[in-house]
Amino acid sequence: MLDLGCGVGGALLAAACRRPSSQFVGLERDPGAVQLARQNVDLNAMADRVRIVEGDVTGRFSELGLGPFDAVMANPPFFDDPGALRGPAPEKAAAWLADGGLAAWIAYMFKAVRQNGRLTIIHRADRLADLLNLLSHKAGSIQILPIAPFADAPAKRVVVRAIKSGRAPLVLRPALVLHERDGVDKHTVEVEAILRGKSDLSWL
Repeated sequence: MLDLGCGVGGALLAAACRRPSSQFVGLERDPGAVQLARQNVDLNAMADRVRIVEGDVTGRFSELGLGPFDAVMANPPFFDDPGALRGPAPEKAAAWLADGGLAAWIAYMFKAVRQNGRLTIIHRADRLADLLNLLSHKAGSIQILPIAPFADAPAKRVVVRAIKSGRAPLVLRPALVLHERDGVDKHTVEVEAILRGKSDLSWL
């Protein structure tokens, strides 16, 4: 699996922990984050299965010298237009604003994944139409998981999984609800089980 924009490796290492028989690569363009991600890989004793490479989704995948991946995941920056966002601190701009837009991230994912491989993206719910438009040209078998803060609140995030060249109909899954309105626990039972490694999103 390839993780695009892996940062310091939080999602990458969590995925590697859950899939101990798989090999992982994290792609990150920020040199400081690359260094920290490599340190995190070493601290978690995963250097035999996880590697970090420096690179950018606006570049060519072929420049990495890597073969196609079985799966690619990404949590792209949530905004494309700097005029539509109150500017974050300069050092955080890259995490908020996507160079080349969402289209560049999706295009890179298609280049990196093999035929019938999986693409998994988490993004803002209000960008779902854009995601589906970009994915549907080369992918199918799309499944959408809305993520809602509360059962009575609209979803703010979506996890979208697609299969390159897949042909199965689109599936809209029941929402994953993060919190109980009046609960004493921070998370719902389902989410707490996922966070503690007792359950997972098996459809991914």
